Parts: sequence; C-alpha cells; structure tokens
Amino acid sequence: MSELVDRQTINALISGHYADPFALLGMHQTEAGLEVRALLPDASEVWVIETKTGRKCAQLTCIDPRGFFSAVVPRRKNPFRYQLAVTWHDQQNLIDDAYRFGPLLQDMETWLLAEGTHLRPYETMGAHSAVIDGVTGTRFILWAPNAQRVSVVGEFNFWDGRRHPMRFRRENGMWELFVPGAMNGQLYKYEIIDAHGQLRLKADPYAFEAQMRPQTASMICGLPEKVEMAEARKQANGFDKPISIYEVHLGSWRRHTDDNFWLSYKELEEQLIPYAVEMGFTHLELLPISEHPFDGSWGYQPLGLYAPTRRFGTRDEFRQFITAAHNAGLNVLLDWVPGHFPSDDFGLAKFDGSELYEHHDPREGYHQDWNTLIYNFGRREVSNFLAGNALYWMERFGIDGLRVDAVASMIYRDYSRKAGEWIPNEFGGRENLEAISFLRYTNRVLGEEADGSITVAEESTDYPGVTRPSEGGGLGFQYKWNLGWMHDTLDYMKQDPIYRRHHHNLMTFGMLYHYDENFVLPLSHDEVVHGKKSILDRMPGDAWQKFANLRAYYGWMWGFPGKKLLFMGNEFGQGREWNHDVSLDWHLLEGEDNWHNGVQRLVRDLNKTYRHFPAMHQLDFDPQGFEWLVVDDFDNSVFVFVRRDSEGNEMIVASNFTPVTRENYRFGINLPGGWREVLNTDSGHYHGSNTQNGTLVQSEPIASHKRDHSLSLTLPPLATIWLVREDAE
Repeated sequence: MSELVDRQTINALISGHYADPFALLGMHQTEAGLEVRALLPDASEVWVIETKTGRKCAQLTCIDPRGFFSAVVPRRKNPFRYQLAVTWHDQQNLIDDAYRFGPLLQDMETWLLAEGTHLRPYETMGAHSAVIDGVTGTRFILWAPNAQRVSVVGEFNFWDGRRHPMRFRRENGMWELFVPGAMNGQLYKYEIIDAHGQLRLKADPYAFEAQMRPQTASMICGLPEKVEMAEARKQANGFDKPISIYEVHLGSWRRHTDDNFWLSYKELEEQLIPYAVEMGFTHLELLPISEHPFDGSWGYQPLGLYAPTRRFGTRDEFRQFITAAHNAGLNVLLDWVPGHFPSDDFGLAKFDGSELYEHHDPREGYHQDWNTLIYNFGRREVSNFLAGNALYWMERFGIDGLRVDAVASMIYRDYSRKAGEWIPNEFGGRENLEAISFLRYTNRVLGEEADGSITVAEESTDYPGVTRPSEGGGLGFQYKWNLGWMHDTLDYMKQDPIYRRHHHNLMTFGMLYHYDENFVLPLSHDEVVHGKKSILDRMPGDAWQKFANLRAYYGWMWGFPGKKLLFMGNEFGQGREWNHDVSLDWHLLEGEDNWHNGVQRLVRDLNKTYRHFPAMHQLDFDPQGFEWLVVDDFDNSVFVFVRRDSEGNEMIVASNFTPVTRENYRFGINLPGGWREVLNTDSGHYHGSNTQNGTLVQSEPIASHKRDHSLSLTLPPLATIWLVREDAE
C-alpha cells in the first residue's frame, strides 16, 4: 500500500467523508512511480489499459475488499491517457476513469456564478452532455457549499454514492464531475452528506427534465436549441396591440371522457390551440408547468423550475406545443413562481444541511399562507438561479412572456403577517429590498436579452411604478394585473340591479388610477375557486338575468381600457366553480342551442371586434384613447364612453346595467354622423331579447352633456352595445 493511501484514508473515502476524491483517485505521480487508484465496489479484477495502444499496462491490486484498487505502472513516469478494464461478476467492461479528467469550471464561469451575474447559469450548472478528451459522457455541476461530500448517483452507477464522489471548488462552493458513459435519458440525483453529517438525496435544481410525481429523479438531457423570437410575436406583445389572453390549466381544460385522464401535449396541440384561435384570443397563458409534486397546487408550488412537467408528455413535446401555438398565430405566456417553493425533502429545502435557498429565520423564510419556503433573494446564487430561469424559458422554449405570481408577497416583508412576525429591512421598513432588486434585475435582463418578451405582475397592492422602467425606480414589468378593477366591477355586478345606483362609482373608479400602470383586466382562475362561485353564478337574478348580466359585463370589460384575460370555462359561462381534477363542463355546449352557446359566441365576437378596430386597443394607456360621455347616471345605471385611436377615430361603448329597456336615451357625442351597432350583447344571436337600434343611427344637432351633437339610442336591458361611425370602418 502506498504511503499516501493508508487505511484511514480509504475508510474516509468509502464512508463518504473524504472531501477531495481527486487527490486520491485517478493517476498520480508518487515517489514510488506513476500510481493509478480506483474505487470499484464489487469488482474482481482491474487492469490499466493505455488508450492509444490498447495495451495492458498494469493490473491493479485490491487493497481493500470494499473495492479500493491501486497499482504502480512499471516503467512509466509521465501521465498518459488510460482506461480501466474491470471485471464484474465474470464479465469484463472497458470504462473511462472519471478521475483522470481535470477541473470543469472555467475561471470566468466561476467568477460570474460567484458574483451572481451569470446571464445563463443553466448553460453551466446541472447535467450537460459533453465530449472531453475524446470521451463522451455528462458533466455535472452543483452548488452546495456547506456539504461535506457530494456524489452523483444514477442509472449509470447503480445509484451507489461510493462510485462518483465529486470535486469541490472551494472558491465558489460548487461540486463538479465528468462521468464518462452517462448519457441522455438516464436518471440521476445528488447524494449529499450535509453540513451535519446527514445523508440527503436531492434532485438537481437545474434539471431540464424530471420524473413525474411520486417519482422525483432528474433526467439527463441536453439543453433545447435556442428559439428566435419572430418580429410578429414581438409586435403582438405591444402596448398598442390587442391582447386577449386565454388562461388555461392544461390538466383540466379537457380530459379523456373514458378515464378522466389528462390530454397529452400533442392532444392539447391538436385541440386547445385551434379552439383558442377560433375563439379569437391572441395569447395563451398556461398555469405553471414547471415540475411540481402536488397536483392540488395547480403548479404554484414548483420544485423543478427548469423542467416542464411530465404529466402531459416530454419536454420536446411541450416545445412542439409552443411551436404549434406560434404557427397558429398565438403568443404563449407562462405563469412563473419565483417567490416560494415547497419543503419536500428531495427539493431545495435545507439543500446542503443549511438554509441555502431559503432564509434561516421563519419570519423571513416561511410563507404561513401556503406552507412554503421563501427564496433568499439576497443570496447571489439564488437570485441568479431564478433570473436565469426566466431567460431560459424565453430563449430555449420560445415563451413570449411570464406572468409573475404573487409579487406583493415578494416585495413586502410583512405580507400576511402580524406585528412581531416579520423582520424589517436594514432601514426599518417593510419593503423586501432584496426581492425588489431581484425583480428589477430580472426584468432588465429580459429586456436586454429577450427583446420583445414581456413580464406581467400579479401585484395586489398600490406599490408605485410596477410597470415603470427599473432605471427610473420602477420594477420594470410591462404589464400589471388590475386586481382593483376586477374586485370593484365584480362587487358591482353581484348587486341586484335595483341597488346598483348606490354602487355606481365601483365601475368608474378604475379610471382614476388607470394611467398609473399598464393594466391587464383579469378574470383569472383565482376568481372561480375557494367558494367564490363561478363568474356566471355571481350574477344576480334568474337564469335569463344571470346570462344577460354576464354578457353585459363582458361587453363592458372588452370595451374598457386595458388588455384582457379570461380563465377557461368563463368563455361559455360555466356554472360550477373550477375543479382541477376534472374537465371543464363542455357538455353544456351540446344539444340544442342554449345560453352557454350564446356566451361563447359573444366572447368570440368580442375578441374579433376588439382586434378589428384600433380604437378599442391602440391607446389603452394614453389618456387620448378614452373619454367618458355619460359617467354620472346613477339612477339608470347607465355608462357611456368613447374609445379612440391615434387617428382620432372613435367607437362608443354604452352599458345599461338594469333589466329596464332605456328608450330614446340621449347623450352628447364628439363626432356627428351615422353610427352603427357592431356589437350588442342583447342580440338574439347570443340568446338575448334582441333589442337593437336598427342599421344606422344618425346624430342630431341637439346639445347634450355639454356637447353640440347627440345620439338618441335604445339601450337594451342588461346589455352593452358598441357603435362605430359609418365612415370610420
């Protein structure tokens, strides 16, 4: 036995407490000569083979029956390329020794990862197929600075942590190893002896594909090819463009009728995409598809941020789904969850025995509402992991934008906490300065590296400048969900029409702050669960009135400034709350023509009309694009406003939120001429009472509402109508 390899060292190596396997294993120049050492449990015979000639150079001696072999190569002084001929159970295998390869991380990578400014950490971290020195295998790199030992285990080494302990890079807390022969499609994990000596088996935070629950292993697979963002997709995200988003939970949009099982990515490509196109939507928004252990979280508790869920197929099938959407003219947004993560043992929690990704103090690191852990945004490697993930979806999948979940919970330290349950920032305030910096940095990176993509904030407070550039003190999002508008208008609509006169301002209040941000008007999944009822079921009255109210509300929503978002099922007036375990109630559209068909036709026509007329979307965030014509008719619950495009063309939106037909309703207008109804939510086509205004209504030089010309219209009961000047079409 070599002087350098004593029994104590071998014991430490085999027990997993020898932190520098490369100092011991592989080929080394020693005083005794050129020595080769290998740890090969269960091997009976080992030979050193010179790669160049294929000649046997030396037979290794079994120093320890647990599989430690060593030999001095006779007559050789300088290191050379070699392989090991290993006999296991009477069968000889020729393998490359993982411990003959040098360090993997380059100096610049090491610096950027430690600094937290690596734009694409996923190109370095995780498992990547590689050819090194002519040998094909996989390079593994993991951040676990407080671990005592890390081994990569998988199908390529019998899940045996003794076989492939990794090299520790003390300068940045990374562990690395090139494993010859490990190939795409094989499963793996990291076996960690943590800071406290406890054995942990962890999935790869940077895994690009993972097993579906209840299995938890990561899968070796190459990075997807980059996807260039076509100019048409960039334009479709613009502030002056029509944006109508169909929000979808892939697992419950539609299911197989025979077994209630999910549709695959391929089936969704064939069914969901044509449906969204036919309905006139411009964007699909998918509830989180990053791998997650619990179906009931709807994806909002992810543990595989870089891995599309296997519930519906492979990663490449998901990429094809995105490509098909683009080919059909749809942009795709992903719900993205950088605020918190679940505490499952195989995931990020106490990753190396320390609170590595989360905070140590539960007042900073624990979400009481969701029983999850909060990312430590102040740790550079953590914020880099998350910001890199945002760019990953844009560049590698062609995602057109991210809707960022629960931003308010990120930017406030006292979010949903009582006094004494949170820790102030360094200045004594309630803002989470580290999270704010992270959001600004991420949005800035996406703006520079993924030009044309967008981020949309779900932010439920009045935090200033959410959609203002980060350089000017904003958070740098392009859009923000207008949750205030949503709550106010739904509160109004749930009132019996006889009482709506007392709540009139709920419908007008949104314009007082509309230009503070770039808003999306959301009727999202959150509004049809947890006992809130469906949107249809919130409407008052009998069945006829419920559907009329819903149609009038949709007409108002599509007419109001701001981009649109509708959760699946709302487009045909589903009566039940959403249930993630079953399909939408598509049977409501079967059989004879009914109210649900009418709502579906209305939403389709709203989308197509909204997209056709620039006045309805071009100046959403410009005060020139909107003007009240009737704002204070409390007694009649009537609202009338103008939408305007950059050339001055106008459209009129008029809503009557009572079941009383308003005959000869006169209001002042800006542009005299002939006006024609282009949409009427009371149309018989939508199962309304079919009260209409005929083909054309001429204005009259009669002063009204401080204007010289006016229109006299019939306003249908519980309805919204859109009108366009005849010469403006």
